[in-house]
Formats: sequence, structure tokens, C-alpha cells
Amino acid sequence: MTTPARPGSFTGATDNAASGGLFTDTLIDGIPDIIGADVASAEAAAAAAKVSETNAATSATGAATSATNAGTSATNAATSATAAAGSATAAAGSASSVAADAATATTKAAEASTSATNAASSQSAAAASQTSAASSATSATGSANSATTSATAAGNSATSAASSATTATTQAATATTQATTATTQASSATTSAATATTKATTATTQATNAATSATAAAGSATTATTQASNASTSAATATTKATTATTQATNAATSATAAAGSATTATTQASNASTSAATATTQATKSENYAVKVDGVVPSTSDYSSKAWAVGGTGVDHASGGGNAKDWATETTTTADNTEYSAKEYAVGIQTGNTSGSSKQWALGGGNFVMSTPVTGSGGTAKYSAAYWADQAASSVANFDEKYYGSYADDAAAENAHEAAGKTVAVGDLYYNTTVSAVKYCSVAPSGTGAPVGTWVAIAATDTSGFATAGFSIAMSIAL
Repeated sequence: MTTPARPGSFTGATDNAASGGLFTDTLIDGIPDIIGADVASAEAAAAAAKVSETNAATSATGAATSATNAGTSATNAATSATAAAGSATAAAGSASSVAADAATATTKAAEASTSATNAASSQSAAAASQTSAASSATSATGSANSATTSATAAGNSATSAASSATTATTQAATATTQATTATTQASSATTSAATATTKATTATTQATNAATSATAAAGSATTATTQASNASTSAATATTKATTATTQATNAATSATAAAGSATTATTQASNASTSAATATTQATKSENYAVKVDGVVPSTSDYSSKAWAVGGTGVDHASGGGNAKDWATETTTTADNTEYSAKEYAVGIQTGNTSGSSKQWALGGGNFVMSTPVTGSGGTAKYSAAYWADQAASSVANFDEKYYGSYADDAAAENAHEAAGKTVAVGDLYYNTTVSAVKYCSVAPSGTGAPVGTWVAIAATDTSGFATAGFSIAMSIAL
């Protein structure tokens, strides 16, 4: 790069020839235009850099929006996870309740079954006892009839009849006890019934023997009456036991109905628990998908997971109107959403497709930041970086410094200062002579050895006092 301009080392155009006016020298008159063009180019480069900066800010805003979307997805995922945990807890509670109800129903069913079995046994035992009592009554009636014709044999069989009466009383008491304990002594009731039948047969045999015992007839009659009374009592007791058995059977049926209701409730609660468990599983799966699924949308929705929005996933990466947060921030090989580039690309990227150029290119140079390479366009439409135009401006100022030396008292001082800076005095060079208050230009360059001085001529305004006036010139033009 050439040496930049020295601030304050040159002056601008002025209407005062004594102050260095540049009215008649074409080499000097073009200097303000050159400087103005350079300044305009520098301003254009600065404006382009501002546009690139705006683009980078827009890309950063897009990346921030993607980050916000990712945060929202994460919040939704956390909410779904909380709901799933609540559902799982409810399902566990329902399962525990169902298990308890099922256990209770099983116990009630077992109790109802036992009650039904006991009631059936009691009813069977009561029926057997009633049959035994009826048999005893029949036997007693037979004995009474035989006693009428066996008065002579009654005396001999009185003792046997008394024993029979005692046995019948014992049997009736045994029948009552058997009816009371029917739920646990069904087998004993059956055995007692067989014994009662045997005793009845014995009583019949004894009554037959009483026919030959006329003396014992009166006693047998009395004994027979007592046995009939006892048999009637046994029959009444059997009826009571039968009623009790019927009541127990009704209770058993009620218990069975209650057990069936409990079983139905248990089944319903088990179904509810299963539904809650299924719901909890669905919610847990949905929460997981909202958090980490990267191979497409969350099932039954049109949403993508927070991970997909954050670092990428199917349907998000480079999708129109999409793009993940990571790509919006750092992608430098392609666009983030098939249209726009990332914040990093707009800041420091070099993609050829980014025809707007990155901030770094507008600052340093196009392509791989080469100052002489256009950032956009080519030929007459080429636009360069701020560094390029700064360099061009510096070069223009340096070239101006080569031609205009500044202010000095005489020709020798101006030449010595210029040569001391390592430059060569050439024809057309300028400086402002403070002694004569005029701009002087070199018409003959110095030559030879030592400290020769070239020829310098002051630039003076043209004397127009002898020129025709404007009106006269116009009149002459018309006349001619």
C-alpha cells in the first residue's frame, strides 16, 4: 500500500488567486473531482458494509427465534413428562386399590361358598332328623295298638319298654344336638339317623313281644304315649332347624350376590387401572418424543422435538421456513432453510451463493477476503470492500502528495522537503509560495549534482480587463 495522505498537507479550490486559486491550470482543477470520487467510493463501501451488518443482525434474530422455539418445545416436553408422571402415580394407586378389592372379593366368595356348603349340610341333617322322628312316632303308634291286645305280656316287657323309652329320649336329644351343630357334624347326623332306624326296629320287635305280655300292656301303653310326645317334640325341633337352615341358605345367597358385586367392581377397577396405565405409557412416550425425536414429527402432531429444533432432525434441517438453531448460528457450507444463510455466514462466511457478501468480506475483500477481489458483481458493476476503497483513497492522496508539496517560503525549501521525503521533483509539481502568496508549478525539473533548483512559475489569474463585455459579444454574434 502507498503512503497515506498527511492530514492538513493540502488545500482546496478557492476563488482567491492570491490564496492558491486553481482557475487556469487543468492539472490542478481536476484534483477536487478525484478526491470527491474517492470519498464517494469510500462512502459506498461503508454503506455496503452497513447492509452486510444488517443482514448479519437479521440472521442472528432468526437464530434467536429458533432458540426460543427450542425452549418452548423443551417446556412442552417437561409439561408432558409431569402429566405422564401424574398418570403413572394414579395408575399405581388404582392398581393397588384393584388388588385389594380383588383380594377382598376372593375372601368373600370363599366365605359365601363355605356358608352355602354349611347350610346345605345343616338342611340335610335336619331332614334326616325329621325322618327319624317320624319313624319313631310310627313305631310308637304300632306299639300302642299291640299293647291293647298284649295286656298279659306288658308286665314282662315293662322293663324293656322303659329302656326303649329312655333310648328314644336320648335319640331325640341327640337329634336336637345334631341339628344345632349341623354345619360341622353332617357325618354324625347321618350315623345318628341310622342308629335311630335300628332302635325303631328294636322297638317294633319289643312291641311284638309285648303282645305275649298282657301284664305289661298298661305300662307299654303309657310308654308308647310318652314316646309319641317325644317324637312330636323332635319333629317340632327338626322343623325349627329346617327354618334355620333355610335362613342360612338365604344369607349364603346374599353373601354370594355381594361377592359377585365385589368381583364386578374389582373387574371394573382393574379395567380402569389398565386404561390409566395405557394413558401413562402414551403420555411418557409422547414426552420422550417431544424431547429427543429427530427422525420426523412427534406422532399424531405436526410438531418437531426440542432436540430437532436445537441441533437438527428430519423435516427441520434446511427445510423451507425451518432450519435448526445450530445451523442458523454456525452453518457456513449451505443455507439454513434453503433460502437464507446463517448468522456466522453473514458475519465471516465465503460461500459463493451468498451474493450479498459477508460482513468480513465487505470489510476486508471479496472471495477469501482478498482486497482486490469484488464482493459482488464484476466489471463496471463490481462492488469492493471498505478496505479496498480505503486503500484506493490512500493511494489517491499519496498521488496528490506526490504532486502538491504544501506551503513553503521559496522554491529551494519546497524541493528540499520533497526530496528529503524520498520523492523526485518533476515537471507539473505544485507548492504554495508563502512569500509571493501564489501557487507555483515546476516548469523545468532540477538536474545535475549538488543542490540544483528547477524552474518554478507562479500561477496567475488571466487579466480579462481588455476582453469585450458580454453584451457586446452577444451583439457581435447576432450580427455575424
